[in-house]
Amino acid sequence: MKAAISIANPIVLAIRKSTPLRLADYPTHARTSRVEAIQYFNRHTGTLETEQVYGEGFLKWAYGNPLGALSLDLFVKRPFFSAWYGRRMSTPSSAARIAPFIQQYNLDPADFAESPTSYRSFNEFFYRKLKPAARPIDADPDSIVFPADGRHLGFEKASAISGVFIKGQRFDLPTLLGDADLAARYADGALVLSRLCPVDYHRFHFPVAGTPGETRTIPGPLFSVSPIALRKKLAYLWTNKRTITRLETPSLGTVLVMEIGATCVGTIAQTYQPGKPIEKGHEKGYFAFGGSSTITLFEPGRIHLEEDLATHSASQVELYARIGTRMARAI
Repeated sequence: MKAAISIANPIVLAIRKSTPLRLADYPTHARTSRVEAIQYFNRHTGTLETEQVYGEGFLKWAYGNPLGALSLDLFVKRPFFSAWYGRRMSTPSSAARIAPFIQQYNLDPADFAESPTSYRSFNEFFYRKLKPAARPIDADPDSIVFPADGRHLGFEKASAISGVFIKGQRFDLPTLLGDADLAARYADGALVLSRLCPVDYHRFHFPVAGTPGETRTIPGPLFSVSPIALRKKLAYLWTNKRTITRLETPSLGTVLVMEIGATCVGTIAQTYQPGKPIEKGHEKGYFAFGGSSTITLFEPGRIHLEEDLATHSASQVELYARIGTRMARAI
């Protein structure tokens, strides 16, 4: 097995060569093996769409191949691997990836706060800011907005979540929060999981106005949070490195705002100031390179989820919606 790891493992080869991972590095059977398509409902187009999975070959290989599973445990889940890849995406040479990425994933540079040619690395482009007009914040004082661009699942009762991405998988709220008493307080409250893909805008925002406290970090590994991985093991969400912030609000009590780390996410950066009141939609922070997730938790009896979010989530279909659009209403 050691010989196989040293010779055939694309992750080891990439580290030795200090080169980025490419789809072509993976064996043909790993690149072409059948993986169920990831479909979501796009609120903005009103259509069911199929996700373009960035790094699909890597995900298929790491989560669906025995050698990949071994590499997952030895390398991929460990922070040093994500730190190494994050450094690669922060080099000046990585800026050459920006224009092809924009073209392949049909991004609109008119939304960017800066010109695509101004970014000194792919990572700078990855956590780019957008023009405020590109993501207007819902003005209804009773609305709660999505904290990030992404594919969302919403549940009215956190302790009753089951069958997420595959039948039989349930949320472990005490482990997620790292606090059994806190989990009991939010067990009957609503939970919204927001999944960001590498192609998305990667800054996250506060869903309601209030006063945020300090951010608490719970250490952990860095598994992928793509459905390709979560179909295998939902527990990656509550074993990965994650952060928790308590947001004290005038009418919704204490809202818990979480960020979940993932493979190749070198940084979860917080840009807000603890103890300083913020408005709905205020920037909270950003993820450096890689796909990630946020989780928003509410006390029981505080909100009603938007109908399209609740309906699609009940069918285990993620809803794509942008930051600033309505996620729920205050009761």
